[in-house]
Amino acid sequence: MRSLLATLGGARRRFDSLSAQEILALAIASEEEDGRIYALYASRLRESYPASAEVFDAMAAEENDHRRRLIDLYRARYSDLILPIRREHVADFYWRKPVWLIENLGLDRIREEARIMERDAQAFYAAAAARSTDAEVRRLLGDLEAAEAQHEKGADALIADRLGGGAGAEEDSVARRQFVLTWVQPGLAGLMDGSVSTLAPIFATAFATQDPWTTFLVGLSASLGAGISMGFTEAAHDDGKLSGRGAPWKRGLASGVMTAIGGLGHALPYLIPSFWTATAIALVVVFVELWAIVWIQNRYMETPIGRAMFQILLGGGLVLATGILIGGA
Repeated sequence: MRSLLATLGGARRRFDSLSAQEILALAIASEEEDGRIYALYASRLRESYPASAEVFDAMAAEENDHRRRLIDLYRARYSDLILPIRREHVADFYWRKPVWLIENLGLDRIREEARIMERDAQAFYAAAAARSTDAEVRRLLGDLEAAEAQHEKGADALIADRLGGGAGAEEDSVARRQFVLTWVQPGLAGLMDGSVSTLAPIFATAFATQDPWTTFLVGLSASLGAGISMGFTEAAHDDGKLSGRGAPWKRGLASGVMTAIGGLGHALPYLIPSFWTATAIALVVVFVELWAIVWIQNRYMETPIGRAMFQILLGGGLVLATGILIGGA
């Protein structure tokens, strides 16, 4: 009774202090929560990834079966009233990330989180079985440990079975396309804008004043201003519902941050007091930025490397030369 009052009162217990009854109650609550998480994954994936949704439906059904077996033993050993103990009541117990932190990170991230959940559950049942002195409770906990050990392999088998052939390849293709549309494309546009469009004003200021601090302030204002502008423009011009490009805030964030980074890359060297040292480092950074854009275009946008080099290096070189010529005039 004292341990129950501690739990209800909000005090966090150590796992080693839990009784067999409390461990069973904790296992029931954990299986219940995991089953709901898998069911939610399935519901969120059903429209775009129906085969993966079937996998998570099957995993939710298995968690519910574990929960029923635990409840049957709990009722036989104790009573129909299950102690209200959950993960957050135990200080050294594993915890689950909020679903909204995972579901927006893509199909592969959701699958990996499911594997982590199964490994956590296996470790819990192994520790719980080792502490139990009740033969029947220990047998069930050991069975569930073995089940969870096989569950990760079973999840992989389910994925291979239900996502084999065309379904798996198609879902992976859809997931990659969504990643490119939501994150890569806006981020690339921002990096190109930030890296290339700020070259002229930054280097014009540099060669006109030969003052590193003034050049840095111009570069800072140009980079942050361009980042804010690009972020809001990307988020406002398309809500993503018809185009399928993803949530506006994600695209705006990717575009805005990468635009600012692109400009700040060759503005930050002008924090160095020596003008020519700062300029030399800034030119090296520009070269790295332009090559990064070429690589991203080739890697994610499937632009031929020769065409990407011609477009980016030539365009960036012309803008850079324009800024230097105007500043030095």
